[in-house]
Amino acid sequence: LENGLPNINRYITTPNSFGKATISEAISPASICQKIGSIAIFFLRYTTRTFPVSLFSSNDVSSYNIDLSSPPDSDRLTVPNGTVLRYVVMAPNTISAMHKGASLDYGIVLEGEIELVLDLGETKLMRRSDACVQRGTNRAWRNVAPNGGWGRMVDVLVAAQGEGLEEELNGMPDVKGVFGWKARCSRLRSPKHFKNCQTRLLRKD
Repeated sequence: LENGLPNINRYITTPNSFGKATISEAISPASICQKIGSIAIFFLRYTTRTFPVSLFSSNDVSSYNIDLSSPPDSDRLTVPNGTVLRYVVMAPNTISAMHKGASLDYGIVLEGEIELVLDLGETKLMRRSDACVQRGTNRAWRNVAPNGGWGRMVDVLVAAQGEGLEEELNGMPDVKGVFGWKARCSRLRSPKHFKNCQTRLLRKD
């Protein structure tokens, strides 16, 4: 990569017509990046629209291919009722916006040193191979890699349920709010309430 970190590929296995494992050629393994302001670069490595995932067909591969060409509405971190595998590369000496997803997240440091910052000010330094399990909580990430180096994490996001659990991005550049207003309003069955929710959130965004 341009920042000096090793390039990454993603491979998908699938059963062939004889039920034996093979590497799928449906999607190129090469990296496709999405710049998030000047702070980070996202690499969307896989998504599913359901959980558990049905493997009776290749619908998950097809839906991921759609998300890859247009990252989930280009405005969200999580996929409602689904999962996300994402690599995040952080620029030197930067910190993300405070944010949370409507999900249970597994974050693992792959390169550098990343500081976890919680909304009450508590911090934890994470080094290579350290993992953080986030249960729908607010957090920010600060790249504190020695000598001003780039940092890299892998995040696995699994849709979750909980009281008051909703995605909040707080102005994160180039990411408006996962699944945008549709996700936050979709629980409202009344057309009138849905419309009011839509109007309020679009005005807020």
